[in-house]
Amino acid sequence: MIRPATDDDADAVTTIVKTAFEGYIPRMGVAPIPMVMDYRAAIAAGKVWVAGDPIAGLVLLEDEPDSLLLDVLAVSPDAQGRGIGAALLAFTEAEARARGFDRITLYTNAAMTENIAYYPRHGYVETGRETVEDRHRVFFRKDLT
Repeated sequence: MIRPATDDDADAVTTIVKTAFEGYIPRMGVAPIPMVMDYRAAIAAGKVWVAGDPIAGLVLLEDEPDSLLLDVLAVSPDAQGRGIGAALLAFTEAEARARGFDRITLYTNAAMTENIAYYPRHGYVETGRETVEDRHRVFFRKDLT
C-alpha cells in the first residue's frame, strides 16, 4: 500500500532515509542531500508518499516545468530486495501521468553505484553528469510515452 505521508510519519520517514543513505557517507565524504532534507516540511507540502505498514519505503516527488522529479527514493535496509523500490517507481510513473507529465527525471551521486545500476534496469536512461561543489551528480530520465 502506498499512501500520502502524514505528519505522524515524519520520524519514520527521516529514520528510513538516514539508514538508507548513511552507508554512502564514507564514499562521498559528506552526508547525501536526502539525509539533510526537512521531511516534516515536505510532508506538509504533500510531496512525500510512503509504502508499507509499518513504513518500509518512501518517495519525495517535485513538479518541474517539463517533468516529475523523483527527488528521493529510499527503502529501509531491512526491507530492500522485496520489491518496495520497484513498487514506488511504478507509483511514481502513475503519479507522473496523473499530473500530466510524460517524463520522470532524477539524479543521484556518482558514488552511489548501486543506484546507477538500478535505475537503468527500470527503464531510466542516463542523460548527463555534472559536479556541483563536492557532489558528482548523474542525471537520469524516463520517458513515459
